[in-house]
This record gives sequence, C-alpha cells and structure tokens, in this order.
Amino acid sequence: MKKTFLHVGCGPDPAPDWAKAFTEVRLDIDDTYKPDIVASMLDMGDIGSFDVVYCQHALEHLYAHEVPIALKEFKRVLKTDGIAMVIVPDLEDVKATEEVILESPIGPITGLDMIYGYRPVLAERPHMAHKTGFVESTLKKSFVDAGFSKVFTNRNGNYNLIGVGKK
Repeated sequence: MKKTFLHVGCGPDPAPDWAKAFTEVRLDIDDTYKPDIVASMLDMGDIGSFDVVYCQHALEHLYAHEVPIALKEFKRVLKTDGIAMVIVPDLEDVKATEEVILESPIGPITGLDMIYGYRPVLAERPHMAHKTGFVESTLKKSFVDAGFSKVFTNRNGNYNLIGVGKK
C-alpha cells in the first residue's frame, strides 16, 4: 500500500519528483486549481491522516500569528512518525530593493518580491502577498513551538529555506 502525501497550498504546481512514490492528495484554498480538498491550511477539517505533509511557498502567505496554527494543523493530520516538509523564501540575505536576485520560471525576482510577494501578479491575485517571512532560526522555532519532536532546517540555495519536522 502506497504511503500518502498531502500537498498543502498546491496551486497549479505538480508534486516534486520524490513524491511520485506516494499517493498525492492536493489541498488548496482556491478551487480554480481543482484540488482534491478545498480548505484553508488553518483549518483543514476531517481529511484523514497522512505520512507526509508538504507545503511549498505557501506558509509565507499567512500572517505571523497564523503560522503556528497552520503548523499545528499539519502535525494534527500526520500519522504517527509522519513528517511535515515546508519550503519558504529564505530572507536571510535579502534586501528590500529592485535588484534582481533570482531568475525564476515566472520571471525575475527582486528583494522586494521576496519580502512582499511577486508584485507583477498581486493586483490580480492579492492572496499571493507575503504576510510573513522566515530565516533559518525563525522557521526552526516555528516547528519546535508547534510541537514537532525532531526538526531540521536547511538553507537550500536559490533563496529557498526548507524545514522538516517529525510528529
């Protein structure tokens, strides 16, 4: 029996290659993307339990006071010994300027985009604004404060910060 993988804030993005070994369940607040579950990561409801909860570039769209709520929801829906993996923008060396710091598939990304959200799309998609930000120490503390037993964080290059916590 395949293990289960909850893709939180999936948007239009496919699961990462490593997740193909899992049965993917997609969750998003926006039904435009046709997720399996339409729900907020702040209250995912009675959706069952999962071996892995994966959230890539969605947690930063919450206010700082909502982050612990979301991480506790991730922990709640994990099976015993399950893991949560979160990828967020790494703001450690970012300056609030117009200087392009990263070329991405959606276009050039500036420091201002990293901090506030990709500005070219915010008028049409205001829910994509960044309402909080992380550096390695704050992401790790967020996982610990949410009650994860083992926490690992890593600055992964290209301004990506990864946090992994075990239930």
